[in-house]
Amino acid sequence: MEILLSLLIKLAVIALIGAAAVGVLIFEVLLNATSIFNHGNVRMPAWLERRLRWLVVTPEMHRVHHSIRREETDSNFGFNLPWWDRLFRTYRAAPVDGHQTMTIGIPQFRDPRELRLDQLLLQPFRG
Repeated sequence: MEILLSLLIKLAVIALIGAAAVGVLIFEVLLNATSIFNHGNVRMPAWLERRLRWLVVTPEMHRVHHSIRREETDSNFGFNLPWWDRLFRTYRAAPVDGHQTMTIGIPQFRDPRELRLDQLLLQPFRG
């Protein structure tokens, strides 16, 4: 549902502003490539990661956002440009428990029964 809704909104905006097809294609390729990159299980040398996170959101930087800890979940929202989190003070350099031992996920959805397809589809509608 989210993908379909997103598609409809994007199509409406494209039609409204009259964006060129090649521009839309470039945007979508960059958007998806950066999302795949920062959600990837990639380890870089620390010196490279520290420098790169000033230009793009790195996997290590974005991983903090997926922490089980609320204060970490509410940080590092970006998946393309890192400057927004610094600007709005939602940037967090590292998780409290460290990247290797942090717990990822939403506490109420850690029960294996919550990972069934029917439950996954109902999660957005539950409190």
